[in-house]
Amino acid sequence: MVALAILRVEKLKSFGNIGGSEKHTARLQDTPNADTTKKNIRLIGMEDDSPLEVLVKNKIANTTLHKPRKDAVLCSDIFLSASPEYFRPDDPSNAGEWDNPRMLDFVKASRSWLVNNYGDKCVRAELHLDEATPHIHAYVVPINEKTKQLSHKEMFGGNGRAASIKLSKLQDSYAAALAPLGIERGVKGSKATHTKVKEYYQAVNSEPLTAVWSNKKLEPEPFESATNYVARIQNDHQFHVLNHQLADRAFMQERLERAEQRARASEKERQRLEEIVRSLELKTQQLRDLAVKDVAWELGLHHEEGKWRGHGHIINIDGPKFYDFAPDQQKGSGGAIDLVMHVNNCNFRQAVVWLHERFGEAGVERAAIAHVKNRAADIIQTEPRPQFTPPVEDRNNWSAVEHYLTQFRGIRSDCVQMLHNQGLVYADQQQNAVFVMRNLDGQRNGAFLRGTRGENNTFKGYEKGTKRHDSWFYFHLGGKANDFTSTAILCKSPIDAISRAMLEYLIRGDVPPERTVYMAIDDIKSLPLERLRKVPNILVAFGNDKSSDAAAQRVLELLPQSQIKKSKASDWNQQLLDYGRQLRQQHQQQQRQQDDELSL
Repeated sequence: MVALAILRVEKLKSFGNIGGSEKHTARLQDTPNADTTKKNIRLIGMEDDSPLEVLVKNKIANTTLHKPRKDAVLCSDIFLSASPEYFRPDDPSNAGEWDNPRMLDFVKASRSWLVNNYGDKCVRAELHLDEATPHIHAYVVPINEKTKQLSHKEMFGGNGRAASIKLSKLQDSYAAALAPLGIERGVKGSKATHTKVKEYYQAVNSEPLTAVWSNKKLEPEPFESATNYVARIQNDHQFHVLNHQLADRAFMQERLERAEQRARASEKERQRLEEIVRSLELKTQQLRDLAVKDVAWELGLHHEEGKWRGHGHIINIDGPKFYDFAPDQQKGSGGAIDLVMHVNNCNFRQAVVWLHERFGEAGVERAAIAHVKNRAADIIQTEPRPQFTPPVEDRNNWSAVEHYLTQFRGIRSDCVQMLHNQGLVYADQQQNAVFVMRNLDGQRNGAFLRGTRGENNTFKGYEKGTKRHDSWFYFHLGGKANDFTSTAILCKSPIDAISRAMLEYLIRGDVPPERTVYMAIDDIKSLPLERLRKVPNILVAFGNDKSSDAAAQRVLELLPQSQIKKSKASDWNQQLLDYGRQLRQQHQQQQRQQDDELSL
């Protein structure tokens, strides 16, 4: 089994608590579970044999600047140990025994960790060797170096989530110090492992197993044949007890091994997630500006009466912002680069070089990113928003555009006229068909253009200024204007959306019975997902090619209520043209039949 590091912290909030704890750890009172033949060792504080209460009082008096609060934690008792598998790897259940070199290595590593982390705040540390497993009690006076006040919360965390995080990091640190000894950190938050180990040893070392082995009834009798001996043993009740207990032991061992495997997997996952968190914290740090007060210090200003003074400046700093109250200045700004430019009276490039010399490449990059962000924020606040300007309508070109849509695209003239009357289709000065794109509130935010002048005109594209992420060509059919949209049909272009609606009308002979929206979507990035998630029925009708199939599958992943509908032809407009040709052929055939009947 893997040996695990153990660390716990207990608050001592009164000098009475401190005295009571010392009575136990210094063996000033009887301790029932302690072996009086073994001697404990004081690791820290050997030079001063004063009572622990006196050591803590002196430390507080000589170090803190303020009288402790009534509810302050006066001292923190840190318990350090490792699981029995480390101290006695050959027989972890043999309480009170240990491998001496291993114990000394543990003591050395633990003492170094205490000194490195707490220095003279650790007023005493006791090594206990008279109990089942070697362990250390270390007494730390939790003094905040910045405020010179007692603060167990700052050092170890208070209550709730923050305390759990700090304690977890402390356990990480201690486990790292013991890692060279082969001792690992336990799974974070786990409380079950210790119970399982205890149950395991109880099962392995329980009395019935020992009693069965020592029972003389299992020995062969004088002159008893081997055959009779085997038969007698197999029929003996205690032999079956032994078999069952050995089976139980194997079962417990298997459970323990599985638990260890799960614990190792959880620990690896925890380490992976912590690495991600550290990476994100580093990236977040890189996005923060340099501390303006640190920059002021490097600029040679000194802090006096709440202001940074020097070189004729009287500067107040509030977070990233600063203001110069000097009579000939009276202005302010924000950020490290602006402060350097202000105090040194230099330009941007010179300020960047100055910061690089003092804060290095990483520091000047942080300052530059923050500078750009601040400037961008100012521009966003002050610069007017550009408004989309649709192409100028040219009514003289409308008849040519209408002719293109009806004759070359096969769309019925009444449908084209309906869209034109709604302001969704018109002609511009270049005789382009302009398909108006709107946001979901009906505001014009863009336009899609399709060339119609001359034969084989392939021009198509978006008008400059179109907001493709927030505007679409769409129209509604069926139901009432204020009805909830029950169906959305997504096509890859405005002409395909109109063609699909036209096909449905020709086949059905009427508009849809429920409110239906026909929308042109040429890229997954422009899907209005939030609105479409509320539509119960979505038909993805992108066409009949590989790229359309891939796009439709992606929509199906994002909107599970979708269904994919492929066109029989290359696209819905071509299918509309083919269907129109079939109708005309049928009509001509019917006309010929009528003419033949009349001729008879």
